[in-house]
Amino acid sequence: MPAGRRRPVLRRIGAMALSQSLAQSPFVLPALVAGVFLLAGLVKGVVGMGLPTVALGLLALWMAPAEAAALLIVPSLATNLWQMQPWGRLLPMLRRLWPMQLGVVAGTVGGAWCFGALAGAWAPVALGLALVAYALWSLAGLRLAVAPGAEPVLGPLVGGITGLVTAATGVFVLPAVPYLQALRWSSDELIQAMGISFTVSTLALAIGLRLGDGSAEMAWGLSLGMLVPALAGMALGAGLRRRLSPAVFRRCFLAGLLVLGAHMVLRELLR
Repeated sequence: MPAGRRRPVLRRIGAMALSQSLAQSPFVLPALVAGVFLLAGLVKGVVGMGLPTVALGLLALWMAPAEAAALLIVPSLATNLWQMQPWGRLLPMLRRLWPMQLGVVAGTVGGAWCFGALAGAWAPVALGLALVAYALWSLAGLRLAVAPGAEPVLGPLVGGITGLVTAATGVFVLPAVPYLQALRWSSDELIQAMGISFTVSTLALAIGLRLGDGSAEMAWGLSLGMLVPALAGMALGAGLRRRLSPAVFRRCFLAGLLVLGAHMVLRELLR
């Protein structure tokens, strides 16, 4: 067998052996999943995003993407609700962002209904490449800007596209995060705005999983159990974020996008 064909076969055999080993060790898999959520929570605490992307990418080593997404619902919802603080400025943000959030719900639920949740093997690669391109572009010093008068039109459009991407990949960041960043909020305001958007996306994804893939079981017990490591990781990450300067925070935020995008692309190419 040629070497080029032998490597994918060996990887599949290795993955099958790993899955069988985990299945025979009932304590190993929960520990690994908890470690994934601890790491994903840490990333989210620092950059305000990344829990679904990091967790989905790692959990996909052991389970189908739809099953991994089902595990994400409770930790993602809880951490995003936490991220929506402080509550005092929540209503003004909701007044500004509600058209975008309607688009998110429509795109996610509609995409899951029409195409099935987490459908399309090409979607993670496309999303990863877009994340890498956006991060490199931003690190080069280029910035988007959205005029206030354009928000009523761009908000629902960006939300709808974000919803379609969420239905296809389970990840909420594009094009929502570049759009929110273009609104020129402070770092804390940006984190809160992303918390609002990600909360809505999580709820819409939960509905989409039910509508689009009846085989994806909602493992509420295990998902609820992953709250502890996810919140612990997020608390650690939030502590680090408070100690960073705005410039360092921005670089960490963009570096997070770059790493997440590269991870998604490499995961698919190395299968």
